Amino acid sequence: MIIVIDGPAGSGKSSTARAVANRLSIEYLDSGALYRAVTLVYLEAGCEEEKFFSLLQKKDISFYYRDQLFHIAIDGSSVTDDIRTAAVAENVSEVAAMPDVRAFVNDLMRDVVKEGIYIAEGRDLGTAVFPDAELKFYMWADLDERAQRRFDERKDKNPDLTFEQVKESIAQRDQKDASREADPLKKADDAIEIDTTAMTFEQQVDEICWKVKQRIED
Repeated sequence: MIIVIDGPAGSGKSSTARAVANRLSIEYLDSGALYRAVTLVYLEAGCEEEKFFSLLQKKDISFYYRDQLFHIAIDGSSVTDDIRTAAVAENVSEVAAMPDVRAFVNDLMRDVVKEGIYIAEGRDLGTAVFPDAELKFYMWADLDERAQRRFDERKDKNPDLTFEQVKESIAQRDQKDASREADPLKKADDAIEIDTTAMTFEQQVDEICWKVKQRIED
């Protein structure tokens, strides 16, 4: 069984999906981490597309969720920390927009959810990756609220960061996600929409957990 949460950057889907997985003791699938791992391969290939795709086909990418952390490895070596570097962050949007990359990551995710109960979050899971998912959510919040959340998360480690910089970055990401040719961000017709603008974190986790438990018990 697969449950998916889609939504724009800063809507709260990642932290909510992990919290739901922990509370209900189900598996968590981090699609963003998989795109970051593929981006590491892109950097290893010197950002040369032909070399990158050739190299990617030879890589063994494995992953699992344990102790509230999504672990990921390439060829048996952990890259859980490596995928969070600035170099990866700067290139992941470009890499994730490549149709062949999206097909590669989609196949990884489809293979792993054949057994068990998983919850995953992303931007096109309910529309492109798992159109037949048993339960779909679309989380969003207004731009100012999403920017404030990201700013609050990062300001302590980045004292020169400003709210306007974060807001502009998220607005640009929204534009890229919504306009990309391969599987753009959009709400699935059968997704349950959750506006988190005025919700606390616990409220959004409670709402999704309640709906998931209803579906599991049906």
